[in-house]
Amino acid sequence: MNRALDEMFRFPLRQSATDTLNRQLRSGVDNGRLAEIVLDLRDGDRLCVVQEEAEEQEPRIICSMGLADPGKEG
Repeated sequence: MNRALDEMFRFPLRQSATDTLNRQLRSGVDNGRLAEIVLDLRDGDRLCVVQEEAEEQEPRIICSMGLADPGKEG
């Protein structure tokens, strides 16, 4: 399980894994079953898109949020 968690923090989830996990969470799956699903996905190489670490990647913005004072205009 530690390896699966490590991969989930370091690499992006595959879209199919995201869909599967979201569906299970919405259905109210218990933690034990959710852990089994994560391990099954990892064992089948369906959890994360694992990239070579030697490959240098430029930082990229994945989300940005601007905040404004509602009392002031533009």
